[in-house]
Amino acid sequence: MKTAAPTRPQTGGSRASEGLTARAGRLPARFDPLWAVLLTFAVTCTRIGTAQPWRDELASWRAADRSTGELVDMLQNVDAVSGAYYLLLQAWISVFGDSPAMLRMPSALAMAGAAGFVVLTARRLFDRRTAVFAGVLFALAPAVSKYGQEARSYALVVLAATAATWLLLRALERPTVLRWLPYAVAVTASGLFHMISLLFLVPHGVIVLGRWWGTRFWRLPVSYAVTVVAALLPLTPLVLLGQRQVARQLGWVPVPHLRDLGGLWVGLIASPLVSLALFAAAALPLAWPRGRRQAVELGLVAVVPIPLAWIVSQGSSSYFIDRYLLFTLPAWVILAAAGLGALRPRRIGVAGLVLLVALGAADQRQLRTEHAKGGTDGKRVAAVIAEQYKPGDGLVMGSSRVYMVDLMVEYYLPERAKLKDVFAERSAVANDDLFPVECSRPVQCLEGTRRVWVVTSSGTQNPYNQLPPDREKALKDHYKPVATTVVGDLQVTLVERAH
Repeated sequence: MKTAAPTRPQTGGSRASEGLTARAGRLPARFDPLWAVLLTFAVTCTRIGTAQPWRDELASWRAADRSTGELVDMLQNVDAVSGAYYLLLQAWISVFGDSPAMLRMPSALAMAGAAGFVVLTARRLFDRRTAVFAGVLFALAPAVSKYGQEARSYALVVLAATAATWLLLRALERPTVLRWLPYAVAVTASGLFHMISLLFLVPHGVIVLGRWWGTRFWRLPVSYAVTVVAALLPLTPLVLLGQRQVARQLGWVPVPHLRDLGGLWVGLIASPLVSLALFAAAALPLAWPRGRRQAVELGLVAVVPIPLAWIVSQGSSSYFIDRYLLFTLPAWVILAAAGLGALRPRRIGVAGLVLLVALGAADQRQLRTEHAKGGTDGKRVAAVIAEQYKPGDGLVMGSSRVYMVDLMVEYYLPERAKLKDVFAERSAVANDDLFPVECSRPVQCLEGTRRVWVVTSSGTQNPYNQLPPDREKALKDHYKPVATTVVGDLQVTLVERAH
């Protein structure tokens, strides 16, 4: 006898939903994902190009600015796990340019797309009122603006992971090949953009087992297992290559302690006040009998990846960074929306929604300031250099290359100003890396360069502050300072050959 496929539970929230919808403008339910997409896109695009790029964004720019062949060569040595994003960004900037706004636009578009799946998931698990609340909360969450305005892959991971959750719920209703196939695509995409996001497969598997336990519909776990294997197979080469690079890429991340769980939560939401309120609201559905099972399922998606990442990070490599777990945010938002939507009288839920949004207002403003991503003012440093630039000028940075201040200056320099990296023996492109090969003989590397711009930390009279002793000596012996300009935490010194 053929067993019927499991169906979605009826939540019975139509009356509350219709009342909320009437007040929201009587839009048909099918438009809910669309307005959430448009609202999120409008919010993330607001002053998207204001903040100066920080080092991770500059790494994205430097990688994507290469030819495809040069980029592929680089990925053999470093950042293979970011390769899919770099290739996408490379194609994007070839059409739209590399201004700060355009570098970040793929992330804004991805967050907007994720908003649509947030609404669809909330409506499938709960009701339309929850979906409306979730759309608003997601669009106005500080973390959505923060990473929707960042030239990194995190927003695309949020999109892929949120789509995967909705596609799973859809496949559980009728587990056919045509429904499992898009789920597999979403899983593969999530892994391509950030491997740690695949932790969501664990709670997804638990949800599948829970549905199977209630129906004994064996086709369900078997289909899920086959789909996951098929989705992970294309990622195998990337996993093997990434494992060879993991020590270099994540060696700086410390092994987390238990206390780091609290700090991660605040960073995940990108607002201390909103994080507390959102957590409180997200716990409410557990006390709501009509939505308790749905809340538990979604709670698994929200909660389980966090301790899993903590446990995995106790090994040789740590992955416990808030932005790496950003893909759990949509589930937290939907849980909070369900909690607020269940409050009675209804105006209490609306008041809670308004309060949550208002708590993040100050963080939203701060995220859109020029130095939101760091205090270094590379734009002004570049302006100082460009004003007195002469062809053949060289550049020396006092800080470590990992801070990418040199790239920040280069990013803002006009096309006519091409500075020679005098202490780079071989360029980053020639080295198939993000960083060049450092000069081992400073005096010889300075030959042929009449003027050098030295950029070091401010607050000292030494224009060669932070430079290695051999480089400082080479500059002191052969150059004399001509002019120094202090730019925030940096000082820019022009030195010329003494003889």
